[in-house]
Amino acid sequence: MATFLYKLGRLAFRRRHFVALIWVALLTLAGVGAASAPAAGNTSFSIPGTEAQKAFDLLEQRFPGMSADGATARVVFKAPDGEKMTDAAHKATVEKTVKELSDGSEVASVTDPFQAKAVSEDGTIAYASVSYKVSGMELEDSSREALEDAAEGARDAGLTVEIGGDALQTTPETGATEVIGIAVAAVVLVITFGSLISAGMPLLTALIGVGIGVSAITALASTLDLGSTTSTLAMMIGLAVGIDYALFIVSRYRAELAEGRAREEAAGRAAGTAGSAVVFAGLTVVIALVGLSVVNIPMLTKMGVAAAGTVAIAVLIALTLIPALLGYAGRKVRPAGEKGRLLGGGRAQSAEKAAKPNMGTRWASFVVRRPVAVLLLGVIGLGAAAVPVSSLELGLGDDGSQPTSTTQRRAYDLLSEGFGAGFNGPLMVVVDAQGSDDPQAVFSDVGDEIKGLKNVVTVTPATPNEAGDTATITVIPDAKPSSVTTEDLVHAIRDRGTDIKAATDAEILVTGSTAMNIDVSQKLNDALVPYLVLVVGLAFLLLIVVFRSILVPLKAALGFLLSVMAALGAVVAVFQWGWFAGLLGVEETGPVMSMMPIFMVGVVFGLAMDYEVFLVTRMREAYVHGETPGQAVVTGFRHGARVVTAAAVIMMAVFAGFIGSSESMVKMIGFGLAIAVFFDAFVVRMAIVPAVLALLGKKAWWLPKWLDRALPNVDVEGEGLRAHDDADRELARA
Repeated sequence: MATFLYKLGRLAFRRRHFVALIWVALLTLAGVGAASAPAAGNTSFSIPGTEAQKAFDLLEQRFPGMSADGATARVVFKAPDGEKMTDAAHKATVEKTVKELSDGSEVASVTDPFQAKAVSEDGTIAYASVSYKVSGMELEDSSREALEDAAEGARDAGLTVEIGGDALQTTPETGATEVIGIAVAAVVLVITFGSLISAGMPLLTALIGVGIGVSAITALASTLDLGSTTSTLAMMIGLAVGIDYALFIVSRYRAELAEGRAREEAAGRAAGTAGSAVVFAGLTVVIALVGLSVVNIPMLTKMGVAAAGTVAIAVLIALTLIPALLGYAGRKVRPAGEKGRLLGGGRAQSAEKAAKPNMGTRWASFVVRRPVAVLLLGVIGLGAAAVPVSSLELGLGDDGSQPTSTTQRRAYDLLSEGFGAGFNGPLMVVVDAQGSDDPQAVFSDVGDEIKGLKNVVTVTPATPNEAGDTATITVIPDAKPSSVTTEDLVHAIRDRGTDIKAATDAEILVTGSTAMNIDVSQKLNDALVPYLVLVVGLAFLLLIVVFRSILVPLKAALGFLLSVMAALGAVVAVFQWGWFAGLLGVEETGPVMSMMPIFMVGVVFGLAMDYEVFLVTRMREAYVHGETPGQAVVTGFRHGARVVTAAAVIMMAVFAGFIGSSESMVKMIGFGLAIAVFFDAFVVRMAIVPAVLALLGKKAWWLPKWLDRALPNVDVEGEGLRAHDDADRELARA
C-alpha cells in the first residue's frame, strides 16, 4: 500500500499539469450536468416492509384516482372574539376565498368548510382543504402566491387565517453560519501551518471535491429521487473529511521536508505514509455510510451512499491533487517549523525554543505517567454526558414541531384548539375485503369495532372504492400525533384487525403520517443492533489489518461507543430538554428525530476511526521502529497531536456551520456531529486512547502468530519505503 501510494504521489507531483487538468475537467463536467439537469421533485418517502407502506401501496392499486403525491394545504379560519364562522359575513368571506383557491391551474380540488362539515362545534374555527396535482417541491411560485393572497384577502375581511400542510414547503437554507464554519477552518489551517499557501491547499481541494460531489448529486437528483437533505449531508461530510485528509498529507509533506528530503521525494513519502492512513480512514467512513442501507429505508440509503461517494472523492483528491498542488507551490510550502514571511518567517529560532517539547509531547508524557486518573476522568465525564439518553424520545417532525412564528405551526395550533389535539394526526384505516363474502358488512363492523376503542374521538363512515372491495375509514385520536396514547391506539386497531381477519378474511391496515412515523421509529430501533454489528464488525476487521493488533481495534470500538452515547445525550439535552436551545436557535423542543441514533452511529463511527487511524498509526510506526510502548505514545503525539487537534477543530467548525439551517433535521445533525467530534477527538482519542495504551504496554500490539501470517501486509507505516535510496536527501542538502 505505502509503496504504491508513494509512486502515485511522485507521479502526481511530476505530472501536476495532467492531474490538475483531470480534476478541473471533472468539476466542469459535474457542474454542467447539474446546471442542465431537470429540477428535482419532492423526495418520495417509502418504508418497505411496514404496514403503513403496505396500506399506502394498496390504496394506489384500489383507488387509482387518489393523488398520493400531490401537495396539500389546510387554510384555517378563525372568527374574531364573540363571533362565529357561521355568521353571514364570515361565511361569505370563506366562500369567496374557496372560489379564489379553486382558480389555480395546479389545484386538483378544494373543499368548502360548510359543505364538508369542517367547522368546530363552537363555530369559531373552520378549515378548507386544498389538494394539488403536483408535489410541494414542484409547485410553481404562482400557486404559492395565489394561496397566500387568498388567505390575505380573508385576513383583510377580519378573520384570522393560517395555512398548514406541505404546499408552502421550500428548500431548506443553511444560513451564513456555514460560511463562518469554513472561515474558522481557514483560520485554524493558517495557525497550524503558519503559511497562507499551505493553509489554502486543504480548503481549495475540499471545495473542489464537494463541488464535484454535490454537483453530481444535483445532476442525478431527478433521476434517482434524491432530496435536498442528501446534498446537504454530502456537503457537510465532504467538507469536513476533505479538509482533514488534505491537512494530513500537507502536514506530513512539511515534516518530510524538515528531515531534508527533496520535494518530489517528500510528496511521495507523504502520500505513502499519511496517504495510507487517509485510505483506511476513508474506508471506515464509507463502510459506515454505505452500511446505512441495511436499515432498508430508501431515503436513508441514498443519503448514505451519496455522502460515501463524496468521501471517496475526498480521498482521491488528497492522494493526487494535493501532491500536484505541492508541485506548483514549490518553495512556497516550507518545512515544518518554518513560517511564511507574512507570519513572521525568517526569524532565527533559539536552540532552547527549538528543543522545547511541544504541547502534544507534554500532554502525552503526563498521560503516560498518570494513565489511571486520566482514564477514569474521561470515562466518568462521557458517562455523565450520556445520562440524558435514558429519557430519549424518538419521533418524526410535523407542523407541530415548527417554530411558533410560522403560519404552519399556527394553523396546527388552531386545528388542535377547534377540533382536538388528534385532528392533526388522523389515522387512515384501510379495509381490504376482497376475500370476504360481504364487504359492506365488514366495513360496518370494522367501524363499530374502532368506535369501541379507548382514546378515539371520531370514526368516519367507510368510503369504498368503485369495485366495492376496499374501503377507507378515518379515525381521529384524542391525543396529539407524537403521543404514546396515539401509538397505543394504532397498535390496538392492528390487534383488532388480526381478530377480524381470522373471522372474515378481511385485512385491516393502518396508515397515514402518524402511523408511518410509528412504523419508521420501530424499524429504526429494530435495525440499530444489526447495523452496529455489521459496521463495527467490518471496521474492526479492517483495523486489525491496519494496526496488526487485537486490543487496539477493540479499544477503538469501545471508545467510539462512549463518544456516540455522550453526543446523543447532548442532543437530547438540547433538542428535547431545551438546554441552551435559544443559544443554538432551536425554537421548538420535542422528540429527537427517529433516524438520529442510527445516523449518528454510522457517521460518527466513520469519523472517529479517522482520528484513531491518523494518531495511532504514528504510534505504531514508532513502535515498529524500535521504541518502547510508552515512548511510542509520546512520539505519536509529538508528530500527530497538533494536526489531529486542528483537524478536529476544523471538522467541528464545518459541522457547527449547519446548525444555522432552517430545517430542524439538518440543524440537529450538524449539532450532533459537532459535539460528537469534540467528545471523540479531545476526550477519547486524546485522553482515553493514550491512557489505555500506556496501561497495556506491549500487550496493545499483540497479535496471534497464525493471524499475523494470515493477514495481508498493507504497510501503513511505510516500512517498505526504507528500501528506497535516500539520494534525494543528499541532493536537497547540496
